[in-house]
Formats: sequence, structure tokens, C-alpha cells
Amino acid sequence: MLNIEHRNYIKVPASIVYEVLTSSKGLGEIWTKKLDVQAKEGYINIFDFDEGYLTKMKILRLEPNSTIVWECIASDEQWVGTGVSFELTEKDQITTVVLKHTNWRELTDFYQWCNYNWALFLQRLKIYCEKQHDF
Repeated sequence: MLNIEHRNYIKVPASIVYEVLTSSKGLGEIWTKKLDVQAKEGYINIFDFDEGYLTKMKILRLEPNSTIVWECIASDEQWVGTGVSFELTEKDQITTVVLKHTNWRELTDFYQWCNYNWALFLQRLKIYCEKQHDF
């Protein structure tokens, strides 16, 4: 199994990053505006990227300001059965975000493309959080 892992540092408290990653407003600004999202364990978040299918992520775990864990239950076949997690730690109002996309079955072009796009996702998250909450 292969994993994608990225780390970024965002100059805002973890509570702000958590709110962006668990809300329709936040994810709509950094991922896709076509979505149905709730911050509730067991809920199935739905994302539409205009690719002819919906991406559905079941929320397995939410620990406020700390951990978000999703399981992909519908999407591109290479995503189904994979997990996405965000681990947040804060020190001196700087939040470290570790994003993991785990349980890829093989190294493919799509895996490499997604790896690149997760890095862009974290960059958009950083820019959005810091711009919206300038201290």
C-alpha cells in the first residue's frame, strides 16, 4: 500500500483550520463549491468536481481542533477504500497540518497527480486561512 503525506504550517490557531476543513464554507473556498458537508461523525460528505461522478467521504473521526479522518466510499475507483486524514497541532498560534491520503493500491499516474494536487490543496488552505484571519 502507498500513502501520500504532506505537511504545512499555517499562521492561525488550529480552531480556524479545523473550522475550514469541516465546513461547507471553508471547503467550498479551497476545494469545490459543489458539496454537501457536515461536521458530524458518520456523515457522508459529498464533493462534486464535475468529473462525471461524486466523491463521497464518510467521516470516521472528528476531534475538534485536532483530527479529521475520512474514508472514501465513492469516487474514482483508485480512491475508493482509501483514507484521508488531517492532523492539527498548534504552537504559538501556528498550526501544523499533516495531511495523509492512505491505502493506495498502486503507484499510478492518478496517484502522482493526486499527490501534486493535495500539496496545492494545503497551499490553498494556508492562503485562505491566513487571508481570512489576518492577525
